[in-house]
Amino acid sequence: MTKILVAYFSASSGGVTRKVAETLANAIGADLYEVKPQEAYSEADLNWRDKSSRSSVEMADKSFRPPITDQDANISVYDVVFVGFPIWWHIAPTVINTFLESYDFAGKTIVPFATSGSSGMGETVANLKVSVSAATIITEGKLLNGQQTKESLAAWVNGLGLV
Repeated sequence: MTKILVAYFSASSGGVTRKVAETLANAIGADLYEVKPQEAYSEADLNWRDKSSRSSVEMADKSFRPPITDQDANISVYDVVFVGFPIWWHIAPTVINTFLESYDFAGKTIVPFATSGSSGMGETVANLKVSVSAATIITEGKLLNGQQTKESLAAWVNGLGLV
């Protein structure tokens, strides 16, 4: 039986990505893990129109890795890891690179999913591959915007042929 983890980062107080991750984990019987930066993002930090905001500064430097609060996800027991995040500047936030580089994903399958107000996946998968070269990243990722149901998410996952 395939062991699955849904790991996610949700930056805003609204928790859009969190809600999708929870629904996905529930739909496929997966464990859930929240990637938490050591310093939570404030609304001012997330102001993408302000070039000096924390998120803008971090995303301008592709090598920047914000520290995360813990590294206690037991990745070794999972076969497939869904990784969810909001899209920032057409890619995953650099805190996702921190998460991926904090564990050994050798032999694992990673399935990225994202939420976005207006952007597509852009160069997300190519950007994440540098952080997990020993893993297989499946598909080009999937935007899961709007109302996601357990049924629609289960159908998507079943279509991937991973379980």
